Amino acid sequence: MISQTKRASPMAPAQRREAILDAVIPLVFEHGPSVTSKQIAEAAHVGEGTLFRAFDDKDSIVRAAVEKYFEPEAFRDRLAHISREQPLERKLLEIIRTLRERFSGVVRLAGLVGDPRSRHQREHRRVYASIIADILAPDADQLNWAPERVAHMARMLAFAAAIPAFNSGDDFNDDELTQMLLYGVAGQQPEAQS
Repeated sequence: MISQTKRASPMAPAQRREAILDAVIPLVFEHGPSVTSKQIAEAAHVGEGTLFRAFDDKDSIVRAAVEKYFEPEAFRDRLAHISREQPLERKLLEIIRTLRERFSGVVRLAGLVGDPRSRHQREHRRVYASIIADILAPDADQLNWAPERVAHMARMLAFAAAIPAFNSGDDFNDDELTQMLLYGVAGQQPEAQS
């Protein structure tokens, strides 16, 4: 019996290239840099020839996918769309969850293939802090620190929780990190509503 690969519908070259790149990162997480062009083609639902019409070789595909993953714009947009209308605790939970997911992926990918980001890290941190501070601004009167400072604390907690060596055996979940940020280690939680 002949195996038939599901083929994608016709796309413009730029769209096809993006679809290929989107298929690569899960494969790199699974196989590391030893992912094959055959695996990439199957995941992208294209033939291997299509890969090499869009890219020079397998390494250039992986490199482009990693660079796309590390590009901060999509993450910034996701972070910026956290609703300002919800209660403070829910906002902090979404901030922690979003940051932690991003940092877990970044740390893992950097460990597998290296970190292609440039010296612009400080600017990225400033932009993330600004977005988070904007989300928290409506609740500034409830905070013991300025929203910008809380943003840096949230980033620090989420980043530390994303590094496996810091958490092996004693993982903190997103709710616990949110409670830690919101109440510290000695603050009081509000009374549970019946």
